[in-house]
Amino acid sequence: MRHTISVLVENKFGVLTRVAGLFSGRGYNIDSLNVAPTHDATLSRMTIVTRGDDATVEQICKQLEKLVDSVKVVDYSKTDYIDRELVLVRVSANGQNRAEICQLAELFRAKVVNVQPDNIVIEITGAEAKINQFLINQKPAKRRAFVFSDEMDRAMWT
Repeated sequence: MRHTISVLVENKFGVLTRVAGLFSGRGYNIDSLNVAPTHDATLSRMTIVTRGDDATVEQICKQLEKLVDSVKVVDYSKTDYIDRELVLVRVSANGQNRAEICQLAELFRAKVVNVQPDNIVIEITGAEAKINQFLINQKPAKRRAFVFSDEMDRAMWT
């Protein structure tokens, strides 16, 4: 099962290395990792997505809490939270298929964020199922590149 863990850490040199080392040293995998500053300049928030059963993730959280630089650890799978993803897709486009591509983007409430003579970049946000459906409906031969924001199974689309 997929778990999203939020870790509030002191904003110090080497904290990211210690957290990554904790995962790798114990054989856990990080599916997605995001680190950002908070309103307090002395703290940063790490959002980690990992997979495992409840006992494994509970052990990960306990280990994270033991880190000296860790202030607070929350496993969001035990609370209500909003999970959204963002994908940028570059699609080959010419005069014949440009309108079709834009219509599909509009249907999925995606945005065209860049237009070039031979391609279009589309930004789509939402739940994993919505993004997967959009990518299925895009003709695979026309997709040129992807950028995923977080935990979506990238192997499915490469």
